[in-house]
Amino acid sequence: QVQLVESGGGLVQAGGSLRLSCAASGFTFSSYTMSWYRQALGKEREMVARISTTGSNTNYADSVKGRFTISRDNAQKTVYLQMNNLKPEDTAMYYCNAKRLRYDDYWGQGTQVTVSS
Repeated sequence: QVQLVESGGGLVQAGGSLRLSCAASGFTFSSYTMSWYRQALGKEREMVARISTTGSNTNYADSVKGRFTISRDNAQKTVYLQMNNLKPEDTAMYYCNAKRLRYDDYWGQGTQVTVSS
């Protein structure tokens, strides 16, 4: 059974930091591109960060570039999102995604991040 379990969300003040984790099981983690998406109330879901199977390539939304860092540990089957200098506009539900081109597309349950001013 495929599982993506997120953790690390919470309430922080503007300028603070959080690290999100997504633990994977039930599939060959090292064969999947991993991404973090977020969806704020009243807005469409957007991709914030993506990392290739080996971790050699990453992509970020312009709104988070320079503040967020995605990483993965294939031995632990876990992907991370380090979020620094958080802003109120980062408030959203954050989702973990696993993608294998032309085959699979898995989603976690989400973890809430709230940034207060």
